[in-house]
Amino acid sequence: MALVAMVMAVALQAPARPPAGNPCVTPSAARTAVRLLPVDRAANEPDFFTFRARLQAALARRDEAALLAAADPGIRLSFGDEEGIDALRAQLRDPRSTLWADLATALALGGTFTSASSFVAPYVFAAWPDGLDPFECAAVIGDRVRVRRTAEADSSVVGSVSFEIVQLLPDQRSDAVVRVRLANGVTGFVAAPFVRSPIDRRAIFERTGGRWQMRAFVAGD
Repeated sequence: MALVAMVMAVALQAPARPPAGNPCVTPSAARTAVRLLPVDRAANEPDFFTFRARLQAALARRDEAALLAAADPGIRLSFGDEEGIDALRAQLRDPRSTLWADLATALALGGTFTSASSFVAPYVFAAWPDGLDPFECAAVIGDRVRVRRTAEADSSVVGSVSFEIVQLLPDQRSDAVVRVRLANGVTGFVAAPFVRSPIDRRAIFERTGGRWQMRAFVAGD
């Protein structure tokens, strides 16, 4: 239960409601952007840094045995009843599953320690600011990312955004782009790979008996 509570902590916070109808800006200043800079504290614990590097190498070569060995026997893969090594193996072998790529992306985006024996990745989830709605807001995970007027790739650029939290605008998503509102009120489309929700898939690692293991890889709330 403690693990579930830790996974859900950010998503279940009651968001503050800043002025001007944008829940993704500084509550005390309606047009002030909230920045979320990348952070990676893995090197603070050399044994975890080595563990993660080996796991990333296993992901790169699609080494199922190595990935399963890095997982806790009771690993959680959802907030339902999907858990355990057999469930993880099934996802790894499912040609429709994106777990290999999703885990590689999560680890590439750094993370932080919640204690000396627990690490959470990626940084977007681990460092998400208190009070910002994780359903209405998302983080731009790039520098000077172009914001275009329409969803077309050759549309005119109406602005740029760097490592800031933006408002997600409903019913305007596609596989390629996401419609967002910036803190200054500008709306437009950003390439989807540069926008990440804090409740997207995240990994939780714990050290037990001197050994690091992945305890959960879940998405949602």
